[in-house]
Amino acid sequence: MSVTTRRSFMKGVAAGIAAAGLLPAEAWKLRANPLEMPIGCQTWPVRDMIAKDFPGALKQLVAAGFQAVELCSPVGYADSGFAGLAKYGWSLRSMIAGAGLVCQSCHFTMDELRKDQAGRIAWAKNLGLTQMIVPTLGGPQKPTMDDVKRAADEYNQMGEKAADAGIQQGLHNEDFELTTVDGQRTYDALFTLLDPKLIKFQFQVSTISQGYDAAEYFTKYPGRFISMHAQGWDAKTRQEAPIGQDSLDWKKIFTAARTGGIKNYFVEMDLPLMKASVPYLRDLQI
Repeated sequence: MSVTTRRSFMKGVAAGIAAAGLLPAEAWKLRANPLEMPIGCQTWPVRDMIAKDFPGALKQLVAAGFQAVELCSPVGYADSGFAGLAKYGWSLRSMIAGAGLVCQSCHFTMDELRKDQAGRIAWAKNLGLTQMIVPTLGGPQKPTMDDVKRAADEYNQMGEKAADAGIQQGLHNEDFELTTVDGQRTYDALFTLLDPKLIKFQFQVSTISQGYDAAEYFTKYPGRFISMHAQGWDAKTRQEAPIGQDSLDWKKIFTAARTGGIKNYFVEMDLPLMKASVPYLRDLQI
């Protein structure tokens, strides 16, 4: 089905629901969003809310207009506000669904995967995840190519174990990935060293502040990405801003993201900025 046809169909469904008086407040959720994906939220910026009241945090995210969330592991991020998620056990998945959200992705640390990848995969499967992302491979800040190869080899092995369980392993771009090695960006070297079937990439849009352009990378490495963290960026103030009220060309970014292959995206800024981004994302057409 073409994008145009799909959009027309979804708008028709929404109109039909509204006309029938069924769930009118939710009808907008059926409208076409960028890439035909739910508007997602990375939960790191609301970690304090999650630590105090997870069900209440979910309600606030839904009220802000989000339809999907990306969590952080209660093991690897225990000291950052996510430890309490562990107490919900098997009910965590139903809690998220009951709030009206979907959750396909979560961040894990390399350390927790080294210690017990099988256990973390089991937790991910129970939650219904299809993606396990690490924020960084955690190599040295001045790596040699051997350092980069060792990190890539280790992660390829983790990716193989995840694939055997039906989960896609992914890599965010933070810290180590933003270093240089032998005159090139370590990030680019990793695209060569990581197995494209076992490892996909999650792009952090705010790295534009360090010269990493999302649309450029999506186009340069087609099919290598699985998701992105979306932040608005004001080039004049060099600060984050609501998406659609910033300096970035989001139509270009989302169009390139199709080439990159992303399956979902997550807004990641302070809650007021994230909330202010939703109307633009809801109405953006590409």
